[in-house]
Amino acid sequence: MKKIFLLLMAAVTIVACKNDDTDFSSYTNGSSSSSSSTDPIPEDAIKVISITYNDGSVTVSGDDANYVTVNGADVTVTSEIDSLLLILSGTTTDGSLLVKRQKKFGIKLNGVSINNVDGSAINNQGSKYLYLEIADGTTNTLTDGTTYTEQVYDQKGAFFSEGEVYLYGTGTLNVTGNCRHAIACDDFIVIDDDVTLNISSSTGTGIKVNDGLWINNGTIDINVTADAARGIRCDSVVVINGGNTTIATSGDCVYDSSTFDYSSAACIKCDYPFTMTAGSLTMTSSGDGGKGINCTRDIIFKGGTLVATTTGDNTDGKPKAIKSDTGIYVSGGSFKATVDVSWACDNGYEDGSLSDDELAKKRVTVEGSPTTKNITKKSVEIVY
Repeated sequence: MKKIFLLLMAAVTIVACKNDDTDFSSYTNGSSSSSSSTDPIPEDAIKVISITYNDGSVTVSGDDANYVTVNGADVTVTSEIDSLLLILSGTTTDGSLLVKRQKKFGIKLNGVSINNVDGSAINNQGSKYLYLEIADGTTNTLTDGTTYTEQVYDQKGAFFSEGEVYLYGTGTLNVTGNCRHAIACDDFIVIDDDVTLNISSSTGTGIKVNDGLWINNGTIDINVTADAARGIRCDSVVVINGGNTTIATSGDCVYDSSTFDYSSAACIKCDYPFTMTAGSLTMTSSGDGGKGINCTRDIIFKGGTLVATTTGDNTDGKPKAIKSDTGIYVSGGSFKATVDVSWACDNGYEDGSLSDDELAKKRVTVEGSPTTKNITKKSVEIVY
């Protein structure tokens, strides 16, 4: 992993003097690999600053140019040098990290616990790529407060980034959202490697991302207990190429006076296609009208193992394990969706002349020749 990080930072150094943009497609399409190897650039080519939290104070080393300012345990980093790596460790019960930067950089969580009682624990205000490494063998914790003090900068979660985030490593990261979201990003997020993420929220969303989410590897556990909340909320595509993801939501419906309709909780809510090619995804929604996947566009399942279970009732909303407004397509892997009431799979197709079980077969498109194909209103199981 050290080699991978150095390689990524080498790319930063090469292009920073040009236009500070690189092709990130190898990560978003799942073709990158943690087993890739190349000769790393020397460590001294990267500016490394170590930040150690000591409850109410902070120790900084490697900062010979005064890039870092400290107020108690609140740390601000302002720098536009080409290659920057921040290594965080230690513990604070009332501290934070704010980064103001418009070039790519890296953060390595090396056994750090940051609780910010009035805002985000980590706030990246840069619009370029953030390489977030979770160090091998470490456990790291980020927690926000129940209320946020008004700031000049956006604060949307315990971890917030304006720019793209490439999250990798082999350690553990625990993130708890107490005010808004646990993890929030105004661009896109790629999750890779063997990282372990434990994400919880009692107010909003586990992962809220605007421009796309790619899960290529890792172990991810998301638990959200808020009404009408989402485990993952994405305004763009969600792509799962591997890893083991578990999502549970338990919130009930909330009435939206602007749309004159009820909004229900969902394990995954996305506005563009959802695609899964490998890995495992287990979703459980227990609230009234809850959904496993609720997608505005196509749901495309090509491989891996997907299990979606909805146990909530339909007092105010209609619970559905897998819901798409345009189409549900299954062509490989193991796909299972079950509900206590309403529909296991719903692509919006309607035909009043059909029985429920006949209609159920119209609401999911099965491609190829599966070994198991059982489709009813409340249960869909397709295995290749």
